[in-house]
Amino acid sequence: MERSRDDASVVVPGIDAPSTVACLRSLRPRGVRTIVGSESRSTPAAASSHRDEFVSLPDPETDLAAYGDALLSLAERPDVETIVPVREEDVYVLADRKAAFADEIATPWPDFETLRRVQDRVELFEAADAAGVEAPATSLIDEWDDWDRETIVKPRYTVAAPAYLGSGFDRAEIGSTEYQRPGTRPDPSTEVETRGHVPLVQERIPDSREFGFFALYDRGDPVATFQHCQRRGWEYCGGPSAYRESVHIPELETAGRALLGELEWHGLAMVEFLRDPADGEFKLMEINPRFWSSLPFSVRAGADFPYYYWQLATDEPIPSDPTYEVGMGGHLLRGELSYLHSVATKEYPLVERPSLNEAARDVAASLARHPRFDYAVPDDPVPFFQDGVNLVRAWLESTSTTESSAVSTDIDAADGAEPERGPAGGDGAEPTDADLAADGDPTRSAQTDGGSPSESKRP
Repeated sequence: MERSRDDASVVVPGIDAPSTVACLRSLRPRGVRTIVGSESRSTPAAASSHRDEFVSLPDPETDLAAYGDALLSLAERPDVETIVPVREEDVYVLADRKAAFADEIATPWPDFETLRRVQDRVELFEAADAAGVEAPATSLIDEWDDWDRETIVKPRYTVAAPAYLGSGFDRAEIGSTEYQRPGTRPDPSTEVETRGHVPLVQERIPDSREFGFFALYDRGDPVATFQHCQRRGWEYCGGPSAYRESVHIPELETAGRALLGELEWHGLAMVEFLRDPADGEFKLMEINPRFWSSLPFSVRAGADFPYYYWQLATDEPIPSDPTYEVGMGGHLLRGELSYLHSVATKEYPLVERPSLNEAARDVAASLARHPRFDYAVPDDPVPFFQDGVNLVRAWLESTSTTESSAVSTDIDAADGAEPERGPAGGDGAEPTDADLAADGDPTRSAQTDGGSPSESKRP
């Protein structure tokens, strides 16, 4: 169906991460109608001045099938051109039902078999090996026998879904990353029972920074690329990005391209690496096959991925020489608060905790040096305030839960019962790596090899 640009719409799932808002801010000023779909009306994107329509959707964490049905119903609307994946569940249902979506809209995302090679970390590291990309020593927990080194236990899969976990997927908790001190060994049967699958053990790379290689691919060919160095995560051991700086490192580009080329990738990808201090090599951690939470920073630096995605989906020509600025920094203020909170209150095995004074000075200095923020912008301020409200609400709920647990523990202790204990290690934040290592150029190409748009509207 031929559609005029006046009624052409995009569906963007509304989540707590800033990626949804970045898509709205990029596309709505260009005349694209924006539809935010979410299980929560309190998502910051719903409050954006660049949001045209809000649609309530089922929660994919509680009913993945119904969520997929709802997205397909939106795709059947005559004005909708495409859907943007911003979380693992999004790209899972889009890839799983790609043929059905392709009958209605453009589908610039991978087919399911390719996606599985990314969301199943066993298959991902096999692909990395085939591509000649380095990775930390990794194996299934029941095959790992070197517990004398520093290790982490992490999920094999990046999403709890039926294709990976079977019919009991909706009852499984795939879990988060746990640190293991040398000489300690978790019980494999307990881990399997808790997580609903056999998790992975991986050698720990002792660096809390992260390299991100970001890309949009068209059937195996790069359309646009970007790099950043994560200087601080939500936790002092790592986790999602709180503060990052744009970089260009040729070795990182080479590694990211080699892996995505091996996968014959199509669509969005964030490839996460750590640089191993032992040999200086980039080591693969994972691929996020969707938009990343720090997307507003990529756009601010000049790599406008939401617009590139739209152009690829609608067969619009993409310029051959877009650039991004190297050495720019940007923050998620909520993440910075979380980082300082972790320094003040948390303890992670194997990861040295900075002093609170030192951490506060580093945050303040970077805020003064690079006053750019994911949510807080003058022409669309409400999402920033909504995110603050959500933060306070989450804090109050956490405080209430903690107080209830304390009362329960006191009662158990009085009865002589042993209180329940959670899994050892961190709460999901993973140690990450990155290094600035910029080559001094003020700008770098955000598009490479010409990156021609697709020949048909529906890949």
